[in-house]
Amino acid sequence: MTSAFVNPLQRRAPGLVEQARAIKQWTRDSLALPDDTVVSVNELACHLPGCPPKETVILVMNAAVTMQASIHKALSEVAEADVAAAVWTDPAGQDPARGG
Repeated sequence: MTSAFVNPLQRRAPGLVEQARAIKQWTRDSLALPDDTVVSVNELACHLPGCPPKETVILVMNAAVTMQASIHKALSEVAEADVAAAVWTDPAGQDPARGG
């Protein structure tokens, strides 16, 4: 029997820090971001029906705009092509990375 509880303090699997760094770099490369832009990568768990069990959320933040992309895969499974194909939205629901 498995528990639905996810311990947020549990040690992560080896390699996840390196994978998060790779995703950040792929994001920078894909969007041609300047060095002063902050890129945050997080893995979230969802326990609601119809929701993927894990998703990777990427936030891109600078003085002008904050953009977000959700990739419906665990952080360890995200590939460079997933980042390149991500749909980027700002808080108002626009898609600034694709002109509108």
